[in-house]
Amino acid sequence: MLSTLASPPGAALSPSGFADLLTDARVRTLTLIGPLDEDDLRAQHSTLMSPILWDLGHIAEFEKLWLLENLKGEVRFGEMPGMYDPFDNPRSVRGSLRLPTLPEMLSLLADVRMAVLRSLGDIDIAGTRNPVLREGFVYRMVAQHEYQHNETMLQTLQLKRGAPYRAPRAVTYGPGAPADAEMVRFPGGRVVIGTDDRSAAYDNERPAHEVDLAPFLIDAAPVTNAAYLEFMGDGGYGDLRLWSEGGRAWLGETGADAPAYWEARDGGWVRREMDRVAPVEPDHPVCHVSWFEAEAFAAWAGKRLPTEHEWEAAATWDPSSGAKRAYPWGDEAPTALHANLDQLAFGTSPVGAHARNVSPIGCVDMMGNVWEWTSSDFTPWPGYRTFPYAEYSEVFFGPRFKVLRGGSWATRPGAVRGTFRNWDFPIRRQIFSGFRCARDD
Repeated sequence: MLSTLASPPGAALSPSGFADLLTDARVRTLTLIGPLDEDDLRAQHSTLMSPILWDLGHIAEFEKLWLLENLKGEVRFGEMPGMYDPFDNPRSVRGSLRLPTLPEMLSLLADVRMAVLRSLGDIDIAGTRNPVLREGFVYRMVAQHEYQHNETMLQTLQLKRGAPYRAPRAVTYGPGAPADAEMVRFPGGRVVIGTDDRSAAYDNERPAHEVDLAPFLIDAAPVTNAAYLEFMGDGGYGDLRLWSEGGRAWLGETGADAPAYWEARDGGWVRREMDRVAPVEPDHPVCHVSWFEAEAFAAWAGKRLPTEHEWEAAATWDPSSGAKRAYPWGDEAPTALHANLDQLAFGTSPVGAHARNVSPIGCVDMMGNVWEWTSSDFTPWPGYRTFPYAEYSEVFFGPRFKVLRGGSWATRPGAVRGTFRNWDFPIRRQIFSGFRCARDD
């Protein structure tokens, strides 16, 4: 069942509420690894991703650092030292580390968690002067950290060598409802981007600030497999006029001719989602495409990718009232009625399958299903201040990374909102990425 523990940014929680939040994150972690044996958890299925045993150890040590060590005595911001430091040990080398056994790892997770739960009774959030404790930020940060590792674990399991991961599917979705129009218009004007929330939002989402946007058109729905097949059928991968210099280099290195996990078979295309192989569903959003593929499709369609300012405005800004929403549908926390989030569908759903997932201007599926590439580099908002450590956002700012928005089916509800900014290299396809296009009005 979809988690009901997601709460809008700024919602107050008691110590027992934080305990429930952490427990919810851990239950999902254990659910995801349940079908796997230790060999699968120890294996590095791709140098793009960590062995899942490393993820588990990193989750435990991050929680220990922030909820035990950094809440008493001298505060040590940053990543933990040693085997689980992601900068000292990048993903490509983690398969060579001498990781603990699965029983040892589960014991570490349980021991840290028990100590954290015992410590909750000594925490005074209302009267604290510790900035990471105010509004319970650090507890939400640790829960979000585990949620985000749940999604990277699913990326690993999609890449899994050997027998496919047996996804314990617990959610299914009905037919979609195509958007009423191909593109919808945002009238432009002065809008609020970002947030001042300090209870859940990361530093790169802050502060809230106003920007002036020119009017633009944006796709009412993410690009579907059917539309992407038209691009492929029209020779999109072979028409180098559609591809940027970086895109042409990527094509030459990879030889790609379809999204990741697609395979030509019997005159058509099939795609794999975990352990399920089926013909490409025309009404689902295209998934596992790089930024370069999204850019080329947009050029083929006579459009462009939206900036992240445009994406956020189209998702959350109500031009009629001049007000900003937490989510496309309003301020109500996501449930299974709102969006394809929370992982237990283990795949995309038809576009428009969630009748409530409509933004103020009429865009559907701007939350969940697939992360959506934007044209924007990952840069700080005006007035940005690092908090609580530089290694989450600051060290990644610059033109190397492109921003994605909106979350995917593999995203937990507590780790996404209208202001949430994801980022990755433009070559990446193991992420659950799609896109929608825009056009100047």
